[in-house]
Amino acid sequence: MPDRTGDSPVDVLVVGAGPAGTAAATVLARAGRSVVVADKAEFPRDKCCGDGLTTLALRMLEKIDFDPGVVASWQTVDSAWLRSPSGREVELQLPAGRGQYAAVAARLQLDNELVKHARAAGAEVREGLEFSHLTLNYLSGKRSATAHFANGDTITAGHVIAADGMWSPVRKAMGLGDSGYLGEWHAFRQYADNVTGPAAHRLYVWFEPDLLPGYAWSFPLADGRVNIGFGILRDGKRRVQDMKKEWADLLARRHIVDVLGPGFKLVDRHTAWPIPAGITDAVLSSGNVLFVGDAARATDALTGEGIGQALETGILAAEAIIGGGPVAENYESAVRRHLFADHRMSVALGKLLRSSLITRGAIRAAATNGWTRTNFARWMFEDEPRAALFTPRRWHRRFLDRDGAY
Repeated sequence: MPDRTGDSPVDVLVVGAGPAGTAAATVLARAGRSVVVADKAEFPRDKCCGDGLTTLALRMLEKIDFDPGVVASWQTVDSAWLRSPSGREVELQLPAGRGQYAAVAARLQLDNELVKHARAAGAEVREGLEFSHLTLNYLSGKRSATAHFANGDTITAGHVIAADGMWSPVRKAMGLGDSGYLGEWHAFRQYADNVTGPAAHRLYVWFEPDLLPGYAWSFPLADGRVNIGFGILRDGKRRVQDMKKEWADLLARRHIVDVLGPGFKLVDRHTAWPIPAGITDAVLSSGNVLFVGDAARATDALTGEGIGQALETGILAAEAIIGGGPVAENYESAVRRHLFADHRMSVALGKLLRSSLITRGAIRAAATNGWTRTNFARWMFEDEPRAALFTPRRWHRRFLDRDGAY
């Protein structure tokens, strides 16, 4: 890649090449904007994640014309198996033959292909470039920003999109606070090979009584392995340091061993990560800098899934820049319109699911008949916005009757 030190300014600098950053870069480059994406990592690189993709995530990927066929581990999911705190198991089937409503894809591969996708759209992606600090200035009477990197390079841009994670170095460099922020959730995951039980092709969610409102999961990947892990609420009652012990206990539970099958093998190292799920309290913009994805705390507070929200905020930031006008105001307005009501709904439901009795009742109600099973699954995977029933402006003729992505 060319050294941009001293080069002419670009329209947009994106810091961070995860789903939010690459989605923004793809949309901007296709609209004719000059875009540089900078990331301290060299791709492919792993990312601590459950690897699950909701209908929202799939629709956002489809919106930027991403081809799932390029991801070797991609596994389409046609149903979810839920285990109630009572031990009851139910299968919630997604519509058949109408596209994809859920999938699983290893982030090592998915993110690498999204980087390639952004490059193919015309964005310049610079890997191994670690952000240091930011200088805000004016060029020809217009606001701009110059990003300084650890290797001495600088890049000047009209706008900056910070897609650099929950502890956003860009936000920190701008003095916008929250240095002590630890996220709303904490998750722990590992991969397993030689899975011979039904988990090899089924998606499982276990609502264990001792994890509520969190849960454990096993998500199948096409290469014969599964992503298995659990998430817990940061409520001041649990110690993150105890998660390794809880992990060993979970893997010894009979119902989990049975679905994995005898002889399954844990591979690679286990990883743990915080989940930022507080978008209504996040800094979304400052001047000509927009925050997206985890930097905007955009993860769903109910499920801990954040890829769909990352892609969506990245696209919204790109559209605000392309649209002109008061970019920061337009971006924040779009985020409030698309995500705030759903976040508040997820928070409220999460509080209810702290009760084992309520969780059991919800799963029992979901399994009432074929219609409730399918539509609960569609709601769970965000086929419709979480709070759609309470936001009439988002109602449409094909409510809960849309085809899936792809």
